[in-house]
Amino acid sequence: MQAELQHDAQTYGEYYAAVDLGSNSFHMVIVHVVNGSVQIIGKIKQKVRLAAGLDDDFALDDVSMERGWQCLQVFSERLQDIPSSNIKIVATATLRLATNAHIFIRKAEEILNHKLNVISGEEEARQIYLGVAYTSANQGNSLVIDIGGASTEIIIGNDMQPIHLKSLDMGCVTFMERYFTGGTITEENFINAKKAAHALIDDVSSAFLCFDWENCLGASGTPQAITEILVAQGISDAIRLDYLYHLEKQCIECGSIKSLDIDGLEDNRKAIFPSGLAILISLFEALNIKHMNISGGALREGLIYGMLDNVTENDRRQQTLNQAKQRYHVDKNHANSVRHVALALCHQLCAQQNICHLDTETILGAAAQLHEIGLHIEYKRHHEHGEYILSHIDLPGFTRLQRSAIRDLVAQHRLTIDAEIFDKYHEDYRPMLKGMLRVLRIAVVLCLRRQNKHIPEVSLQCDESKWTLTFPEGWLKSHPLINAELANECWLQHKAGCELVCK
Repeated sequence: MQAELQHDAQTYGEYYAAVDLGSNSFHMVIVHVVNGSVQIIGKIKQKVRLAAGLDDDFALDDVSMERGWQCLQVFSERLQDIPSSNIKIVATATLRLATNAHIFIRKAEEILNHKLNVISGEEEARQIYLGVAYTSANQGNSLVIDIGGASTEIIIGNDMQPIHLKSLDMGCVTFMERYFTGGTITEENFINAKKAAHALIDDVSSAFLCFDWENCLGASGTPQAITEILVAQGISDAIRLDYLYHLEKQCIECGSIKSLDIDGLEDNRKAIFPSGLAILISLFEALNIKHMNISGGALREGLIYGMLDNVTENDRRQQTLNQAKQRYHVDKNHANSVRHVALALCHQLCAQQNICHLDTETILGAAAQLHEIGLHIEYKRHHEHGEYILSHIDLPGFTRLQRSAIRDLVAQHRLTIDAEIFDKYHEDYRPMLKGMLRVLRIAVVLCLRRQNKHIPEVSLQCDESKWTLTFPEGWLKSHPLINAELANECWLQHKAGCELVCK
């Protein structure tokens, strides 16, 4: 009987739920786990702004508590279908601070029919890092930042392990109430908010600055809102300090939250956007952050993956790629061959030109493995179908910027090259992406016969935009099909403003 139950769980999967009662929003995420694959099947988010109900004595008012309870009534019905052992419900900064939190918690537990845990700031930071690490895997040390409604978490970690973490008592809701009273946005308000944020950050900054971190990831909230603004304005890039200063100027010019009009900023984010922006600017300045990417997860994802120890031990990126290849029936052997050839050429390119970044092999390797994902639909325009698929599926383990680059490389891996495809990326990334595209296209041609025994050892010589491929003596003559395809590729790259010579 026990064996049958285990078989059923493996075949049909199990359901898990995580509920995060934040100071700004209440979140619930529900996942279905089947054979190690974690599928999000439901998300609910409601703006409760619990922190706005704190008075000067840190007591929650009745109105804010009622908003919270009404939200939990919605959550409770969905939780009835989840095994109690597979549910985690936590509350964060506001209920840590509120002197009458016990009143809210007692009724909340009655509504949810489940224990509610008010977690410490350090535990919140640890769970945030876990959610970020699983959904946005990165190499080396990473700096993770989450700006909540009443607290901000800063974490340094490596892979799945947080190394140093801190929770600060500042958030977009509490700062909105304190420094942007009545919805007024002025330069003085920003100065005061940033000064207060700096006072808190500067006390702990030295402990973070002593680490050599290579990636900075923002978890939800303000970083997510800014990323959406960049996307709406046609900018494919990480968040940079000059972008933040420009947004601050726009906010001040609008004069009030009611008049706030920024392309890409959703209405439900407007009230807390200036305060969150002030905190983020202060973090960039105090921690010397050059650029920040948005992560794929945060606290609630950390709670989910904390219940799935067997899943979190896997390589998140490769697991994602393997699942995508299986789902869309990609030829795995051919995909791996193209990846092997592309990376071999990439290593030669990076040794000769200073254009490669930390993300180079990650992006190129993924694009090579997924370049034929569009064949699931049909052959003639499979590069376009691949672009469409990669625009609409999630890729846990990759940041938004990485996903965009992978999509665009797949879209351009064959036929005519759109010379302007990478214009929407920051100038720091363009040379790398153009080089990766040329490498990928050459690798696809060299692997044309789909058998490793026909793939030669090739030497790549790079002289700015002029590339020379040198083959073993007599190889091109003995492989007329690939020779012809390479000649066509030389012509296509020439039309895109690049020179490719094969000899």
